[in-house]
Amino acid sequence: MSKDFILPDIGEGIVECEIVEWLVAEGDEVKEDQPVVEVMTDKAMVEIPAKDDGVVEKLYYQKGDIAKVHEPLFRINAEGDSNDAAATEEPKEDDVARASGVARASGTSNETTDFILPDIGEGIVECEIVRWLVAEGDEVKEDQPVVEVMTDKATVEIPAKEDGKVVKLYHKKGDIAEVHKPLFALQPAGGAQASGSAETASGSASQNSAESKPQATAKAEAEPPAKARQGKAIASPAVRRLARENDINIADVSGSGKKGRVLKKDIEAFKSGDNVARASGSSNNADVSANAATSTSGGTRTEAIRGVKAAMAKQMMNSVSTIPHFTYADEFDLTNLIALREKLKEQYKEKGVRLTVMPFFIKALSLALKEFPVMNAQVNEDCTEITYFDDHNIGMAVDTKIGLLVPNVKQVQNKSIIDVANEVTRLTQAAREGKVPQADMKGGTISISNIGVIGGTVATPIINKPEAAIVALGKVQELPRFDENGNVVARKIMTVSWSGDHRIIDGGTIARFNKRWQEYLEDPTSMLVNMV
Repeated sequence: MSKDFILPDIGEGIVECEIVEWLVAEGDEVKEDQPVVEVMTDKAMVEIPAKDDGVVEKLYYQKGDIAKVHEPLFRINAEGDSNDAAATEEPKEDDVARASGVARASGTSNETTDFILPDIGEGIVECEIVRWLVAEGDEVKEDQPVVEVMTDKATVEIPAKEDGKVVKLYHKKGDIAEVHKPLFALQPAGGAQASGSAETASGSASQNSAESKPQATAKAEAEPPAKARQGKAIASPAVRRLARENDINIADVSGSGKKGRVLKKDIEAFKSGDNVARASGSSNNADVSANAATSTSGGTRTEAIRGVKAAMAKQMMNSVSTIPHFTYADEFDLTNLIALREKLKEQYKEKGVRLTVMPFFIKALSLALKEFPVMNAQVNEDCTEITYFDDHNIGMAVDTKIGLLVPNVKQVQNKSIIDVANEVTRLTQAAREGKVPQADMKGGTISISNIGVIGGTVATPIINKPEAAIVALGKVQELPRFDENGNVVARKIMTVSWSGDHRIIDGGTIARFNKRWQEYLEDPTSMLVNMV
């Protein structure tokens, strides 16, 4: 039996994702839990597995398209389902049709279905009809754009979900359409051929359709693979949005995809001046070249803020606008800690453990949190309640190719330093590949940002809301300091910079907490007596 795989929730607040790579093709056999597609959200890369054994019949998106949560992602013919099983499903569909006044079983040619406007963005409940791309009576194909609508965030094209004939448009240009309400009515293709009487009633329409099909096929076959095109460009909504964001007329972009389809890489090439073919022909190439030549000095380049960077921008703006930050900084002498780490590094490397100083920082922080639980707490939006967390889920910021990710090590209070080291290795590797599981991104209670690996000594980090504190680690420097006898000695010094939520943390608390953390790190053996 064929059935659609519906894209599930893949993260808190995520309503769409980009198709990075299909791991199967139409016609491939797949097994339950086998990864089918790799998608990228605004937080991480995620692999979506199959739920059943079967054969992939249709992929509803191409690489680079934007897929919506709770909408079909691909269609699969599940193994073990016979034709009889499929047949038993059809009466259910007919029952639904009859209940809504549609007599499919009787073979009438008047069967119509309403296209319900789906969710088109987080928090969006309505949109404006910019223009209809079809008229009543037009034949449409599956995935053909039917209408262009504008939300408060972007302009979006809504495609048809099946072949058929447009019977009614429920709105006019400029009207406001509501999400989850009918947008247009469609008479599905083939619905009129259930019986001889229906076939007779729609004979002329079928004949017209049959006559137009060879013409359409001939046109498709005759379409040259040339760069120039006439009429509307072929492109996915995501590509059209990218073109609009960069103020590019998509009709001017040469498509490198099948049948001249414009891909994301074509938009990027056009931006950089590599793509100079115009829909109006090669006569404009000189103009494009001239524009490229004159823009080598004094020009500007505008890019859309998307993906992880867009999510970070939104999160940071929300944090600084709602949380009163204050900063506290101090120096740590890490000479003894670094010496201990060097002593143990090779020993544990043979056991497959990558021991850096970060696991010591994380474990020592957890020990200090036991004595200062307010540092591991969060307040609600209107600051009327404070919640203390037993688990120390300590986040660590990782600089990746797709932006800054902050996965967290769960329940550090119950882990050994070696356990923490293994988690740090796993999360760092996953973050740099852009494939951090969503569970590792959620539930953080306090964060560490290690700016020192890049450079810099002091920072003012922004709190990862709704957490109450974050610390930035500066670079380790070998600096002169006085020992207990007044002699100048070389010591390994690092500056740490805290930002705290001043609604629940005061200066004295963060100073005492930081002092306790410092004691553990400057004398790492002192951690032993406090670890369980």
